[in-house]
Amino acid sequence: MSAVNEKKVAALEAVKYIKDGMAVGLGTGSTAFFMIEAIGEMVRNGLKIKAVATSNETEKLAKKLGISVITLAEAKRLDVTIDGADEVDGQFQLIKGGGGALLREKIVAHNSDFNIIIADSSKQVSRLGKFKLPIETIPFATQLIIKELEEMNLHPVQRMLGADDYKTDENNDIVDIDIWKTDIKLTDLEHQLKSIPGIVETGLFLTSTDLVIIGKGAQAIIEKK
Repeated sequence: MSAVNEKKVAALEAVKYIKDGMAVGLGTGSTAFFMIEAIGEMVRNGLKIKAVATSNETEKLAKKLGISVITLAEAKRLDVTIDGADEVDGQFQLIKGGGGALLREKIVAHNSDFNIIIADSSKQVSRLGKFKLPIETIPFATQLIIKELEEMNLHPVQRMLGADDYKTDENNDIVDIDIWKTDIKLTDLEHQLKSIPGIVETGLFLTSTDLVIIGKGAQAIIEKK
């Protein structure tokens, strides 16, 4: 079965965890797209929820589908968040940020009681790092951060959109780094990166995930922490 169909399988399984009256975090990306579509259909069939979007793109789609979108400040706390991942390992550790929404995604995950990750089978890995790790940086500091990351042998590349610098919804830059060959523990790497002034957030999600749903063929494989 194709990756697209596996994404749909995972998404349709995940929305079963959403109940009437919940405050729900909506992730960003190609897998989350199918989850949002499914929730939109549930809302049309009578489901009553409030949603917080992790990106402008997600907010636009949710509103188009009739989902009531509120701010995180209005929600205060979320019952559940459903989001995708670029990689997920056997310890429920993730790389996220391929779609550029890692900062809001991490904030929303932190403020959720239960976090569900959905993905197709290609995203399941034994070790994180073949997918480049996104880092969100303040534009004022980006070039100096890149130099420092080069000295750490992390091969940083600033993300571009055509001829222009890619910008996040918070108007920050994204720098993608290569952590595949580093022998630094992920928790230590996260600490080192976030100790560099101007790095706002990293795409390492090491402790936030409670449940992983992988689409594998026509099946949804549910893995609990």
